[in-house]
Amino acid sequence: MSDPVPHPLSPEDCLVAVMIAVSASDEDIRTAELIKIESQINNLPVFANYDLDRLRVMSQTVFDLFAVEDGLDALFGLIRANLPERLFETAYALACDVAAADGTLNDRELRLLEEIRYELTIDRLHAAAIERGARARHMTV
Repeated sequence: MSDPVPHPLSPEDCLVAVMIAVSASDEDIRTAELIKIESQINNLPVFANYDLDRLRVMSQTVFDLFAVEDGLDALFGLIRANLPERLFETAYALACDVAAADGTLNDRELRLLEEIRYELTIDRLHAAAIERGARARHMTV
């Protein structure tokens, strides 16, 4: 028998949703971004107990929210309700890494990163350091 009450998002689900949102923000999910998301999930300690099968569920959740008016506001509401504040900067760092993964940042990605900073109240100085770290990690020769 299925559970009639949907499960709340785990903190890991929230982090995955932020990464997917950044990748989908320009309506062109690039392979480099998908590889980055999967790599983050497979390698970072914050995802140690995460079920990779949830990636598909979270992807569909983000796509469904992006398809409706005020969906982005609803996504941020879910994230703020289910992600501990101590992981807000982690969410922003993961978002920056996904945005930088393909070597380009377009206007839609930049606007979404700005919105994430605002919605998660990321200090501007901390955000600049996180952004600089992402840029340094994704430089090419």
